[in-house]
Amino acid sequence: MTLLLEDVIKLVIALVVGGMIGLEREFRDKAAGFRTIMLICVGATLFTIFSLKLGAESEPARIAANVVTGVGFLGAGAILRDGGRVMGLTTASTIWLAAALGMGIGEGEYLFSALVAALVLIILWAFPPIEAWISSVLETRTYEMICPASHEKRDQLAAVFRECGLRVRTHKQVKRGDEMVCTWQAVGALEKHERLVEALFADPEVREFLF
Repeated sequence: MTLLLEDVIKLVIALVVGGMIGLEREFRDKAAGFRTIMLICVGATLFTIFSLKLGAESEPARIAANVVTGVGFLGAGAILRDGGRVMGLTTASTIWLAAALGMGIGEGEYLFSALVAALVLIILWAFPPIEAWISSVLETRTYEMICPASHEKRDQLAAVFRECGLRVRTHKQVKRGDEMVCTWQAVGALEKHERLVEALFADPEVREFLF
């Protein structure tokens, strides 16, 4: 197989595109960082080049199609569960997109790949502040508190949530002797949650609580 200048240019472009996307992941200290995203993008480009050369007369898409399966395993490795939260979905999606960009570059779709890369960089760099603002407005917390076992106390706690402007998603109570353990999941702005915390601290009947 002859080394062509066009193939070298494709690999260099893949290095640059993967590096720019990987730099954002590295800056945010994610599992798949600068070198990882760069290697994924270059690898996808290389597989696409080989598929065009080795399978040109039979099935040029067969090798490239397997890149999707391989990248799926890499992406799955970046997804973690921390308690009730799922982490790493953005990094897994970035891995998937970096491979897609590499395949586009390997196919010679430079302009389209550059446009998508620009959109990916805008999403990764510009959207986190918007996401943080949405999270602060619609923050979900789970409160667990221990207090005297009575219907009146349960209704009083429900009223406190309403007064603080929080929307209760779920709640349950478990009786334990003369006490009950109340678990409430509430959604609302950060300042509303802080208001509730102050009210719970000030309530002498709430013996313990955590969130």
